[in-house]
Amino acid sequence: MLTYLFVIILFANFFVGVLLGISSIGGFLLPLIFVGFLEFPLRDSLALSFLSFAVAGLIGAYYYWKSGNMDVKLATFLSIGSIPGALIGVKLNVLIPDDTAKLLLYLFVLVSGVSLLLKSKKSKRNVPAEANKSKLLDSKASILLIGLISAAICSLTGAGGPILLVPLLSNLGISIRVAVGVCLLNSVVIAIPSVFGYFQFANMENLPLLLVASVVGQIIGTLTGSFFSNKVKLNHLSISIASLTVVSSTYMIIMLFI
Repeated sequence: MLTYLFVIILFANFFVGVLLGISSIGGFLLPLIFVGFLEFPLRDSLALSFLSFAVAGLIGAYYYWKSGNMDVKLATFLSIGSIPGALIGVKLNVLIPDDTAKLLLYLFVLVSGVSLLLKSKKSKRNVPAEANKSKLLDSKASILLIGLISAAICSLTGAGGPILLVPLLSNLGISIRVAVGVCLLNSVVIAIPSVFGYFQFANMENLPLLLVASVVGQIIGTLTGSFFSNKVKLNHLSISIASLTVVSSTYMIIMLFI
């Protein structure tokens, strides 16, 4: 049974890592797999997921920084706000009942999938992705607040940071590639306090071995995805991920009430 779980988690992280390496999206599938399909305890699942987000975020952020697609100042202020936000999200998750936390996770994943689907259709119609930079980004307080709120939502629900922040920053006038780079770095800052927070409530006996499977699978997957990132049509990939997400999360929401 343990070998089976090790292999499943290894391949789940490899699959999601490839998606993250190519497009920075898809991380929210991990807690869905762990909680919904493998039926792991909620906090153990979130600890595993956020560790994977940290690994993928580090690798992805390095690639985007190396290619010049990183706004260090924006990422810094977002991250400063994200640290307390992540801790707040973990505390809120622990305070609410497990079924409520699971419902929040599935609902957020569903909304993320629908948002991604709409965004993919929008880009297919060649709607301009960039706009004039919003004055909101000139305010350090506003950036800190965005980091705080987005991190709290991400750590509470178990969703990866980029799925929430990339569309927001893009709409505020940040180029899509810079937005992805910034959000990948920010996802590391969200993930680290979330990992430590959820580990305090994790109780699976074989969790250390499963952590190894998560890290190894995520590293190989993210590096593989980064290699193929310029060879895949992102719009088709986004539609596929969004469709899978909507169907899976809808199924899990239904199963909660049966």
